[in-house]
Amino acid sequence: MENIMLPAPHKILKIIQETNAEYTFRVECNTETKHGQFFQLSIPKVGEAPISVSGKGNRWVEFTIRKIGKLTQGIFGLKQDDTLFMRGPFGNSYPMEKLKDKDLVVIAGGTGVAAVRSLLNHFYYYPEEISSVNLIIGFKDGNCILFEDDLRKFKQEFNTVCTLDNGKEEGFEIGMVTAHISKIPFKTFKDYNVVIVGPPIMMNFAAKECIANGVEESKIWLSFERKMSCAVGKCGHCKINETYVCLEGPIFNYIRAKDMLD
Repeated sequence: MENIMLPAPHKILKIIQETNAEYTFRVECNTETKHGQFFQLSIPKVGEAPISVSGKGNRWVEFTIRKIGKLTQGIFGLKQDDTLFMRGPFGNSYPMEKLKDKDLVVIAGGTGVAAVRSLLNHFYYYPEEISSVNLIIGFKDGNCILFEDDLRKFKQEFNTVCTLDNGKEEGFEIGMVTAHISKIPFKTFKDYNVVIVGPPIMMNFAAKECIANGVEESKIWLSFERKMSCAVGKCGHCKINETYVCLEGPIFNYIRAKDMLD
């Protein structure tokens, strides 16, 4: 019987610097992974942390990691061809069957963009599966911009607004993501879904702004990126009220998620 608590070694195939604080690690992986899931990454005798999948391909997955603690500092010390320990994938995924052939709105902020990147890339490469994609992506400032190559690519295919909370950069609007939600033509959509990913306060206000623009609560999906330690519902660190995010999420419909937002 497979031990889901036992991490396995995986080879680092590529390391990509995104910003001064964030790097993307491409890691060898033969396990089928769905958009929105996460893995537990670890270094023996250092620690373990849950990281969302930011990209996936043929026998590899990607994780975009910010250097903020002992474990991530240890991961940043690894090089291409070194070994990273992982277990997973865990959690549910974006409801692809509900998104297909409909209009999709994606609103993402900061490192939350990583958790929705693989979904956006899927519809970039398979545009026949979606009616349209309207995308709002926000970062704190010019030093925090992630996935610049992807952003240029998405602008070619999607109705895209990139914005900065502070500062000016070519190709970027000014203001938080909520300031641009009114630009989305919700009234022209026959059927649609809204995916919101980012810090809890950003998701809370973005969802409320969508509702103020006529969006039904049942059309909104949130990704909860709370700290999870075990990923199997034993430690309770991710528990919100009576919900274990690692077991029932991290993707939730707003009808349920609105009572879980901090």
